[in-house]
Order: sequence, then structure tokens, then C-alpha cells
Amino acid sequence: MKLYRFLSEDDTSAFCHKVSEALSKGWELQGDPTYAFDAKRGVMRCGQAVTKEVPGTYSPDLKLGEQ
Repeated sequence: MKLYRFLSEDDTSAFCHKVSEALSKGWELQGDPTYAFDAKRGVMRCGQAVTKEVPGTYSPDLKLGEQ
């Protein structure tokens, strides 16, 4: 089955570390990153979709970050 996650974070090194960790666990980038300004907090936000092929059957109970 193919799993999907959307990672998001403020535009800091924390976002890069979050994506790097997912890549080190076998997740693959899906599409381009996105950026948006959070006017309420006054910060830029980043987002990146990642996907991963894993064995098994999908269930909404899956902890995607643990895959």
C-alpha cells in the first residue's frame, strides 16, 4: 500500500530536520514544497508531501510517522 503524509512546520531548520528524518526512514518527496505566510503568528510556514510504499492493509489507526 502507498502511504501519504503532509509535513508542515515554521520556516526554520526544524522543517528541514522533519523532512530529512522522513527521507531517512524511506519516505519519498511527492511534488514541490509549499510556503505560506501565517498572518496571525507573523511567520512563514513550509509544507512538503511525502509518500512511502509499505506492506499490509491501510487502516486509519496507522501511526504514519512510525512507518
